[in-house]
Amino acid sequence: MKNRKTYNADAENKKNLFLLIGLTLSLALTLFVLEYRSYESGPGELGKMSYDDEDEIAIITNRTPPPPPPPPPPAPPEVIQIVENDLEIEEVEFESTETDESEEIEIVEEEEEDDEIFNFAVVENKPIFPGCEKKATEDDKFMCFNQEIMKHIGKNFEFPELARQMGIQGKVYVNFVIEKNGKVSSVTIARGVDKLIDDEAMRVIKKLPTFIPAKQRGKPVRMQYTVPINARLQ
Repeated sequence: MKNRKTYNADAENKKNLFLLIGLTLSLALTLFVLEYRSYESGPGELGKMSYDDEDEIAIITNRTPPPPPPPPPPAPPEVIQIVENDLEIEEVEFESTETDESEEIEIVEEEEEDDEIFNFAVVENKPIFPGCEKKATEDDKFMCFNQEIMKHIGKNFEFPELARQMGIQGKVYVNFVIEKNGKVSSVTIARGVDKLIDDEAMRVIKKLPTFIPAKQRGKPVRMQYTVPINARLQ
């Protein structure tokens, strides 16, 4: 069948245009309604603020300073008590400390313990080896002292076998102290050679007999002495 409508008279060709027009009108109407509800009472009126006097925040300023404390009560008047002067004061007698020229004063010397160790060269009386006290002079007694010590060492010194095998020999210097009671103490090595020979030298010195001690101003004193021991292989 032949279509009698022309292209311009056919509404089907303009349906897209009508659709756009309808959407535009709908959107415009919606915006109008929204704007009308939002500013119903006018665009400048945004509502009223309620204000209540009870909700007011009070600002506290500095308080006035408290009044000063009342002054202290006056002190009671001092009561003066009168005491009768009937007390007896005992007189103290002081004895005179002045001495008469004829009075003898006794001076007591306190004995002080002296642990000083003297050198044999400064003592007044050198120690005496037992049996040498019969010598006439101090020099003879001291010479006898040295001779008897050397005899004691030569008699009692035993050369260590291990030192002999190793060929160790030399001169040992032994220090010792003769106490106030004449006994030997504080035996040390002043200059040694080897521990084997040094120990034997100390053992021999410790076996020395009890001496008559050295004296200073007539009192026994401690005295230090050094003995050389020449340990040599033959």
